[in-house]
Amino acid sequence: MILGIGCDLCSVERMQKSMENPRFFQRVFTEKELALLTSKGAGKFQSAAGLWAAKEAALKAFGTGLSGGISLTDTEISEDESGAPHLCFSGAAKRKFIEMQGKNAFVTVSHEGDNALAFVVLEG
Repeated sequence: MILGIGCDLCSVERMQKSMENPRFFQRVFTEKELALLTSKGAGKFQSAAGLWAAKEAALKAFGTGLSGGISLTDTEISEDESGAPHLCFSGAAKRKFIEMQGKNAFVTVSHEGDNALAFVVLEG
């Protein structure tokens, strides 16, 4: 059963400007995500926009959005060996997922030009 669906679109240019502020990193990305972005080299801004879109999409799937008490760092996006994204929850996001009786969380991210798009589906 689908418990929630979320979608978000993020501008790569907007993300690049946001990343000029060092505090932005601490507020948005986990240590693992920062390591992932570092490994992307010149593509780090496009990847960061994709991570942001995935985090926003997850919060929308929870039905909370940014102001719902779940921190952006409570959702972590990692990649498997093929580059496919995966969601991992901690803190308030993990508690909400358990409360919703969540079993699986699916995420997909796509990039085109100056935009990154992500969809998240929470399944129970």
